[in-house]
Amino acid sequence: MDVNKMTVSINKAINTQEVAVKEKHARTCILGTHHEKGAQTFWSVVNRLPLSSNAVLCWKFCHVFHKLLRDGHPNVLKDSLRYKNELSDMSRMWGHLSEGYGQLCSIYLRLLRTKMEYHTKNPRFPGNLQMSDRQLDEAGESDVNNFFQLTVEMFDYLECELNLFQTVFNSLDMSRSVSVTTAGQCRLAPLIQVILDCSHLYDYTVKLLFKLHSCLPADTLQGHRDRFMEQFTKLKDLFYRSSNLQYFKRLIQIPQLPENPPNFLRASALSEHISPVVVIPAEASSPDSEPVLEKDDLVDMDASQQNLFDNKFDDIFGSSFSSDPFNFNSQNGVNKDEKDHLIGQLYRDVTELKAQLGSMKTESQRAVLQLKGRVSELEAELAEQRHLRQQAADDSEFLRAELDELKKKREDTEKAQRSLTEIERRAQANEQRYSKLKEKYSELVQNHADLLRKNAEVTKQVSVARQAQADLEREKKELEDSFQRISDQAQRKTQEQTEVLESLKQELATSKQELQIVQGSLETSAQSEAKWAAQIAELEKERGSLAHAVARREEELAALQEQLEHTRRELTSAKESECQLAKDQRRMLLAESRKAAEQVVREALRKLEEPTLISCAGSADHLLSKVKSVSSCIEQLEESWSRYLACPEDVSGLLHSVTLLAHLTSDTMAHVSTTCLRAPPEPADSLAEACKQFGKEILLYLAFLEEEGTQENDSTAVKSCLNKISTIAEELRPRGLDIKQEELGDLVDKEMAATSAAIETATARIEEMLSKSRAGDTGVKLEVNERILGSCTSLMQAIQVLIVASKDLQREIVESGRGTASPKEFYAKNSRWTEGLISASKAVGWGATIMVDAADLVVQGRGKFEELMVCSHEIAASTAQLVAASKVKADKDSPNLAQLQQASRGVNQATATVVASTISGKSQIEETDNMDFSSMTLTQIKRQEMDSQVRVLELENDLQKERQKLGELRKKHYELAGVAEGWEEGTEASPPALHEVVTEKE
Repeated sequence: MDVNKMTVSINKAINTQEVAVKEKHARTCILGTHHEKGAQTFWSVVNRLPLSSNAVLCWKFCHVFHKLLRDGHPNVLKDSLRYKNELSDMSRMWGHLSEGYGQLCSIYLRLLRTKMEYHTKNPRFPGNLQMSDRQLDEAGESDVNNFFQLTVEMFDYLECELNLFQTVFNSLDMSRSVSVTTAGQCRLAPLIQVILDCSHLYDYTVKLLFKLHSCLPADTLQGHRDRFMEQFTKLKDLFYRSSNLQYFKRLIQIPQLPENPPNFLRASALSEHISPVVVIPAEASSPDSEPVLEKDDLVDMDASQQNLFDNKFDDIFGSSFSSDPFNFNSQNGVNKDEKDHLIGQLYRDVTELKAQLGSMKTESQRAVLQLKGRVSELEAELAEQRHLRQQAADDSEFLRAELDELKKKREDTEKAQRSLTEIERRAQANEQRYSKLKEKYSELVQNHADLLRKNAEVTKQVSVARQAQADLEREKKELEDSFQRISDQAQRKTQEQTEVLESLKQELATSKQELQIVQGSLETSAQSEAKWAAQIAELEKERGSLAHAVARREEELAALQEQLEHTRRELTSAKESECQLAKDQRRMLLAESRKAAEQVVREALRKLEEPTLISCAGSADHLLSKVKSVSSCIEQLEESWSRYLACPEDVSGLLHSVTLLAHLTSDTMAHVSTTCLRAPPEPADSLAEACKQFGKEILLYLAFLEEEGTQENDSTAVKSCLNKISTIAEELRPRGLDIKQEELGDLVDKEMAATSAAIETATARIEEMLSKSRAGDTGVKLEVNERILGSCTSLMQAIQVLIVASKDLQREIVESGRGTASPKEFYAKNSRWTEGLISASKAVGWGATIMVDAADLVVQGRGKFEELMVCSHEIAASTAQLVAASKVKADKDSPNLAQLQQASRGVNQATATVVASTISGKSQIEETDNMDFSSMTLTQIKRQEMDSQVRVLELENDLQKERQKLGELRKKHYELAGVAEGWEEGTEASPPALHEVVTEKE
């Protein structure tokens, strides 16, 4: 077969149209695998398809791949094993979507992975699972342990099939004829392969269970029987519902399971078992072809037309012609030529009538088919109109709520207007009071001025004495200063000078005492001016004697000043030499820093091609942040260079900038090398070449720092290289999740609404699980389930209260911060904050869904209590992230903020209650599940002991690996979330910090 033809068939079979895969294209793909004895061409075409971005495309890929695993060449499984991890990653990615084809693709991919693992582990089973009883016995190798393990694996296999079966039915609106619409047929078409697998798996499971019951005690197989009963009930219901769909009636004959399941405790019941057989009619091989007129219909039409002709012939020529229509000898009165002519005319009429009848029947059937198609289209349109009507009703309700809110705001505005009028009236009254107070103040100022004039006349009389006192104080201070300087410089003077200074100190002390006496007399009485004058005269005489002593000390002071001037000149010369030395040292330090920077850059250029970086992988977003840091550092270096030229002593900023530029350049080159690993070849080569040119330009740029007299350091070439790297990195950024800023506002509302809907759905599911548990469980299990589900319900209610409080706070923030702009413009302007809200809302909705799934599994006895506790902690962290993202721009005194914080505390308390109830329920269940070793032999106990020791070692090893994996996942999550949401830009509340807080609470 031509490879191009197979490629075309694969692209036609796997497309984005929501219609079922055409059988002829799938058949061509299957024949192609047998022709090339493998699936190389299939995977080479599929790897170029955007399976991660289009759910319908991924769904049709799963359908075709399922067909190839069943009916393709056996080497299809071997060629597909290398892509098993990619299928698992894609399954987890689609599992985050709760609507549309997201969950369907996730479950289908999980089924395909299970099918691949099953057939790899059990190579005796063909892809279509068709094998005889002898081959089934050979698969177990006559070992009961192998049959036991094989049954468990079949249960897991069948459970994945039933999960997909049930999910497809749940995604359809069974109230309408969905099987006749193209969208419904697109979802139902893969179930034909699922029905074929389920029929064989059910048959083999029944036979293996009978075989196990013939070898093992019935109590040992109680778990197998319970699991079989559950799957039997589901499969019987799904087969019954499928057989009633119009789409399956013309494509496949679905068997019906017996009313009661087989009784495995009675060995003779095996003879009563009838293997379910799925029959695919021959005409169902091409469901997409046009209906044509069947040959049997034409034969029936010819027979009926012939009977009509015979009756007419008997009426005209008599009944004898019915036995021998060509015997004309007994006919009287009619010429033979006329008979021949009449017979020929009749035959021609009959032929024309046959042709007309055939064309009319064909036209009528075509018209019927067209009318059926039109009916299907009209039903689809009717459903769409109903959906639009419901949507219009929802919009009307929303607008009505907005109208009520606007009316409330108008009433608040009127109240504010009335309050403003009252405030203006009070302001006028206050202004009148102010005028009266101003007049009183003027009078007080005038009185105060009169008193000041009188006080001036009184104080003028004391001014002379105070002036003399001030002169004495000034001279005293000058003498003290002079004495201090002289005492410091003349410590080696003679004893005579010391005695003179002592006498001067005594005289100064006496003067101070007398001066204090004068001051006291000045303060006590203003009438003793004569006495003061006499004392002042005496002080004048003493001042004269002191002036004579000062003159002598001034001569000594002149000599000391000359000596001091000589010492200053020597100090100045020493400082100049020290300044020159410091300048040389700064220049040498700058040169050494430049050399070190050049060495770092050269080392980074050398490491671009080293194999040590090949195992790393970087992102274009991280590279852009590094390029931005280098640009900022270059601008800082230019400013530091300008300051250094203006003031050579200021060299610290320049040294810091040179060192920072070298390390940022090296870091940027390393990120360029790691980013090239994820980039296509051509952009990767361009990016590597631009990085090398950037390193060379950096070296030239640093060389300018060593040249003397350089006034300007041109960085145009370096910035040009950075712009080129930024342009290439922008082209390498992922475009699948980009959101226009004008759509952010709508997206916030949608995400908050989706989160509320997810919480409501989770609450309804918990109520449903609680009802089922009360109906089917008793005793300790019912008590534990009620406690756990009750705490989960309380947690969901607390989260719903928190979401409402978050909405109110966000509305308050938008209203207070947007001014005259619209809410959408406010969200677009604060895009980082908006993206944080979106991320937090998604995390809350996802966490609620995961926690409900975990609770469902725990209630059914198939889940782990630890998983429920982890989900509780995760949803608490998500709500904490939503609280932090909501209150970033909020006013600290806002009542809505206080309400949000109160709701957050309620969520934390509810989370603690869930964890406590889970731990309590786990311990209570474990107490009731005590092991009974009374019936075991010594050998069996020893074997169990060894198995337990092996299991303990395995669990300890798995625990260590999972802890390491958890650390790496959290680290990678923080890196990716930081790049996507701008944590590197210094947001006020980053999810990593919030997660650490929640972890501490754990």
